[in-house]
Amino acid sequence: MKHTAATADIAPQHWQGGLIDCQECEYAHLRSLGDGLGCEPGHACMQDIYARRIDRFFRWHTELSDDQLTHAYFEVRAIAVRRASVFRLGVLQHDPDETVRLQVALRLPLTQLGKLAHDPHREVRLRVAQRLGADDLAALRHDPDYGVRELVAQRLPQALLPTMASDPDRAVRMCVAQRLEMPALLRMADDSDADVRRIVAECLPIALLSRLAHDTDWRVRWEVAQRANLSTLEAMHDDEEPEVREAVHARLVSNIIPIGVVHG
Repeated sequence: MKHTAATADIAPQHWQGGLIDCQECEYAHLRSLGDGLGCEPGHACMQDIYARRIDRFFRWHTELSDDQLTHAYFEVRAIAVRRASVFRLGVLQHDPDETVRLQVALRLPLTQLGKLAHDPHREVRLRVAQRLGADDLAALRHDPDYGVRELVAQRLPQALLPTMASDPDRAVRMCVAQRLEMPALLRMADDSDADVRRIVAECLPIALLSRLAHDTDWRVRWEVAQRANLSTLEAMHDDEEPEVREAVHARLVSNIIPIGVVHG
């Protein structure tokens, strides 16, 4: 089946501009092979500026991927990387285009992935943080981008997680608080951000919630009221915030906290 430019969403165009001249292409001999086997301007063409057509060409000709890893057009290199031999990808770790390096980061063996941990582009480092083995994530704990550090906080081994409890970004510290275990979690009860302390209130052992019973932010105190034991609830009975007082009262009169019984 022939696909024409008239039916294409974008007219065929050479990646350097102008029309595509098949006679100048090293793969001109493929034109006669038909759909799925050859190539066709406007549908499956390595010389096109449109990434979808380049990708279709390499899906039909996976065996040519290794040969085009040094092509002058970054889209060709980036798409060829997806199907090239992993043994050929090492040289592209320093490719001048981040789109290419991003594809490399998605395919490199884990043993080599650490070499991209300090790539200048955040999207590349994000992919590295997603794939690196948990024990190798420490190298990214102080990445300049908070999104990278947030991913690290989600995956870092517990033994190293306390080292991120003072991260400068609240979103990162929130991730840390959600995973942190005692006793390191208790130290985050003094965090400067109320949203972090609210998460701490959700995760602290019940017996330690009194630490946050008089927090300066009413949302933190409300969270405490949802789980606190009787003695802590009684200390919060006259809280200045109506929402907190209602939550305390609801707990006190419910069967969750029987009167006269203190839960640790």
